[in-house]
Amino acid sequence: MDARFLGIPELTEVPAVAVVVDVMRAFTVAAWAFAQGAEKIVLAESLDEALALKARHPDWAALKDGPPAPGFDAVNSPGMLRSVDLGGRTVVQKTTAGTVGALAVKEASLVLCASFVVAEATARLLRTRAGGSATFVVTGEDGQAEEDLACAQYIARRAAGTGADAADFLRRAAESRAAGELVEGVREGVHPDDVALCLELDRFPFAMVASVEDSLMVLRPHEVASPM
Repeated sequence: MDARFLGIPELTEVPAVAVVVDVMRAFTVAAWAFAQGAEKIVLAESLDEALALKARHPDWAALKDGPPAPGFDAVNSPGMLRSVDLGGRTVVQKTTAGTVGALAVKEASLVLCASFVVAEATARLLRTRAGGSATFVVTGEDGQAEEDLACAQYIARRAAGTGADAADFLRRAAESRAAGELVEGVREGVHPDDVALCLELDRFPFAMVASVEDSLMVLRPHEVASPM
């Protein structure tokens, strides 16, 4: 596979296929939201838009980075979200990096949102739909986030059919700046299990596909069959 790895500021043109990676924590949280029963996730451009959507749809659940805030139902933490029943609900998500990256490539013909918990399903979907090339958007730290780059490189190798030992990629993520900040409590709205949950390889059997629906960027789970 012809894979490019770019930060959000480096996206000067719309790629045909984009894989937007945010390991800690947006797209680990998104996967957990689907596991907890969410029907779809609307990726909001701003906190104000998230609150406006919530006001128009009181039954939707809104979540954000950082500490709890009025109007929001949850924070961007897999450890906290895993105990929330989201059966049949729509989630509105606004984060610092992940949702920004997805919105930056919303015109791409295929947009996948990924993290380690959906890595293999994402790679399998790429093998069938990417046409041999993909742009991986490394969302954290303007493209320098080690956990996102490690995950992107791992998925790219799996999509190319290249044998890849996940241990080294997971180690890089575990030793990343983001992991350290979560463990040390530098970031707010953190559960003690967040880093471990972000490093659970292939916990979920689905990929996550984003597309524009009624002018909103909407993320949905996409079941991917295991190879025979």
